[in-house]
Amino acid sequence: MHPPRRYPWGWHGAWHSSGTDGVIPGACYGAKIRAPHALVMTFLFKSGSLREKLKSIAQATYAHSRNLAYFVFTYKGLLAAQSRLQGKKIPFHSFLAACIGGWLVFGDNNPINSQIIMYLLSRILFGLSRLAVEKGYIPQPKQDPFPLVAALVWGTVLWLFEYHKETLQPSLQSSMTYLYEDSEVWHDLSDFLIYNKRTDSKK
Repeated sequence: MHPPRRYPWGWHGAWHSSGTDGVIPGACYGAKIRAPHALVMTFLFKSGSLREKLKSIAQATYAHSRNLAYFVFTYKGLLAAQSRLQGKKIPFHSFLAACIGGWLVFGDNNPINSQIIMYLLSRILFGLSRLAVEKGYIPQPKQDPFPLVAALVWGTVLWLFEYHKETLQPSLQSSMTYLYEDSEVWHDLSDFLIYNKRTDSKK
């Protein structure tokens, strides 16, 4: 483990230096991740003029980019400040810094934050499962459990979609509606290219 960086101007200087190190990468990464996703989802599932769609894409991209930049700044700053105050870095520092950053930056329950949190949650569950096996808390599976996990995930999500659709996240509802309900209506080959839900639908 590398020793913590020393900042002669104190913990507040450590916060500023470490936090600003991650602002631009955080903003750029957020934009690169969100822009393509927003572009596809907007043109597939949202109605409105081209101007309205472009505005929606820009707003989503800005929100994701800004939040990630704010979070990286907060997390790295708090991490450096704790390390400076205690003279060393310990694992709890990461947890506490990220908890505070998550509360401050991602605490607002909106579509962008919701998607990010659900993305992280799925990876946390996989990571904790692997860690539990690695540490010996649960035995190493004799067979690959992934097929069973895949079956349970798909079985559960389609059951929710068919009978409790309102409990699913809106973008997932839109995707599944497109795949499993709108697909029952056929117009022409353009259904495969753009959007198959029209006001003049003919069965």
